[in-house]
Amino acid sequence: MTPDTLMRRITDYANRADPYPLYAELRENGVVRQDNGAYLVGTYHEIAALLHDPRLSSDLHNRIDPDESLLPPEGLPPAFIGLDDPEHDRLRRLAMRPFGPPHTPGRIDALHGDITRIAEELIDAFGDKDRIDLVDDFAYPLPVTVICRLLGVPHDDVPRVRAWTNDIIAGVDLTPDQDPEQRRRTAREARTAMALYMGDLAEHRRGRPSADLLSALVNEEGPEGRLTPAELMATAVLLLIAGHETTVNLITNGMLTLLRHPGILEQLRADPALMPGAVEELLRYEPPVQFLPQRSPLTDIEVAGVTVPKGAPLILVLASGNRDPLRFEAPDRFDPLREDNQHFGFGSGVHNCFGAPLARIETQIALTALLRRLDGPLLLDDPPPYRRSPVLRGPRHLLVERAAP
Repeated sequence: MTPDTLMRRITDYANRADPYPLYAELRENGVVRQDNGAYLVGTYHEIAALLHDPRLSSDLHNRIDPDESLLPPEGLPPAFIGLDDPEHDRLRRLAMRPFGPPHTPGRIDALHGDITRIAEELIDAFGDKDRIDLVDDFAYPLPVTVICRLLGVPHDDVPRVRAWTNDIIAGVDLTPDQDPEQRRRTAREARTAMALYMGDLAEHRRGRPSADLLSALVNEEGPEGRLTPAELMATAVLLLIAGHETTVNLITNGMLTLLRHPGILEQLRADPALMPGAVEELLRYEPPVQFLPQRSPLTDIEVAGVTVPKGAPLILVLASGNRDPLRFEAPDRFDPLREDNQHFGFGSGVHNCFGAPLARIETQIALTALLRRLDGPLLLDDPPPYRRSPVLRGPRHLLVERAAP
């Protein structure tokens, strides 16, 4: 096959379990123009430079023939992840003010006890079951419970959040040769419903502040004021989805990797102090976000000797950069003791994931608890069935069998 079909092959569900040979092919071919006009970049140093290049736009309006289905629903502004500075910076700082440092440095650290309790309760609920689905029984409910508590979403509404999220993620399924129209229509309806729901929650907290993040967003006045009601809805939807979807994949990809490396699993079980470094290596080795599809140059730019024209879709394949042998020694080896591990697991530059500290803590706690309390877990399906999304890549189910007592 020719390099101009790489994106079709990467997004083909048949390659979801192991896209890494395709990423190696991408790196060998440099910057590759695809048959749909998009340009793929998979080498570490080029991706790093582009993530810090102000000539690269995240705003779909700056793309040639933007896909209107990816624009926000009518009446809602785009979330800051889809904007450029200075508007991106303004909205991001307003969202960060009650979330983390410098204004609220202790909010994430204060969740450590709650996250540990939730993880232990979920493992307790395994009971005497011989077979456990680590996605449905653990990796999904842990981060969704945490982000809902953080934002102030009532526990009884968590199933609605999950249903909306599933529809929204399905709307960006890039699998080739499928009609996406119905999925995208359903995704837009789900995003609208979630936005209205979060806006209603926020309004009920206006003037009646509580300890949750949504209350802080609607009530606290910073130097730049507050988010407008529409900006608040768009931001809340982003925080709710991004606050658990990537962490589900990180936990599940992490357990799958450890089950495939039993020696390392036992090493981490014996010495939990190694877990922070192991999580960093997991972010490099099996990142929850595989690529960034929404970028385009504001002017013609040259990348590795290839001219990418203004407005052309430019896709940064982060997972490929994470395994670039020009940056990482033995990149296909999982090494929790790896040093100088500046991966793209949370992106880089002005759009780096500001929820990264929370995701790191959740994953460290989750994997440590699972290793401590699951004796001799046996992976039943390898490869397991994967989720459809090629962007947010991770197993849909991860069945393990517990060792007999």
